[in-house]
Amino acid sequence: MSSRARGFAAAGAVSAAAFVTACAAGGEQQSILDPAGSHAEAIHGLWSWMLGIGAAVWVIVVVAMVVALARRRGDEGDPTAPDAPHREAGVHGRPVRIVAVAGALVPAVIIAVVLAMSTLVQRQIADADVADSPMIEVVGHQYWWEVNYPERGVVTANEIHIPAGERVRLDVSSQDVIHSFWVPELGGKIDMLPGASNSIWLEASEPGVYWGQCAEYCGEQHALMRIVVVAHEPDEFEGWVEAQLRTPPSIVEGEESPGDELIARGREVFLSSSCVYCHAVAGSAALGEVGPDLTHLASRQTLAAGTLPNDRANLSAWLLDPQAIKPGNLMPGTEFDDPADLDALLAYLQSLE
Repeated sequence: MSSRARGFAAAGAVSAAAFVTACAAGGEQQSILDPAGSHAEAIHGLWSWMLGIGAAVWVIVVVAMVVALARRRGDEGDPTAPDAPHREAGVHGRPVRIVAVAGALVPAVIIAVVLAMSTLVQRQIADADVADSPMIEVVGHQYWWEVNYPERGVVTANEIHIPAGERVRLDVSSQDVIHSFWVPELGGKIDMLPGASNSIWLEASEPGVYWGQCAEYCGEQHALMRIVVVAHEPDEFEGWVEAQLRTPPSIVEGEESPGDELIARGREVFLSSSCVYCHAVAGSAALGEVGPDLTHLASRQTLAAGTLPNDRANLSAWLLDPQAIKPGNLMPGTEFDDPADLDALLAYLQSLE
């Protein structure tokens, strides 16, 4: 194999690895190749047709080129070859006319077919028929997602919970720069613009966990601005809503379980810290709006918008030095004069289920 061929092979291997990595970033699948709802299935069907048409055109062109080169090489130097009189003047005649007509007609037909199919898919995934569906507001921030259920009075962050088998409309916007909402297994992506609202609908055919991503470069931590969509059975979804509407006992002074002095101390640490200026906890004096609502923090799967699994060790690391984990995010680190205050704060935050 020549050095040039080895170079092309290496480049191909790197490209393939990058493609596979992009489809499963962070160890969680984000791929259009495994649609899990009618929205995503329509887009996947169009993509499959375009891939098939493109592959067929490529094969035909390559075969024609190989045949032409082989025939020309076989005819070189043969004075009886049909094109011998025209070799010096260049190739022309009937083959040229065929290539010229095919080169104009075939692309026109392909473009017309793709246009027609794209129009049908666009009509199929339009959100006009979901105006009366349950609505969720999603607001993009650098680098996290605010999620509101205005019809249910629920506020959460970095997770969207929906009932499986039901179309849900999302109204999306941005608080700062342009973001883009995309959950590949459930549908297309849509831009989130400051001062404006766009809409898109999601539908998950089966219960499950589906990962999404900001798909518009929005700053240093764009790659770590991920979102989780959890599809429940309808009854389980209603149970999740009811749980989100309940105030965790540890929020209200005196309502924590007997013997939970550590949680009570952690609540005092939290309310006396700068956390309350950025975060809200329903039923408490914490009313901040800069960062995610923490009312049910312990019930979420991840921390920092899909960056870390939500466990005690990661929560401790995030509180102490968030810039080491996600440089450029707006959360400062927290200093504790007494190490016991950190344990108490962790106990309190992990009680917010």
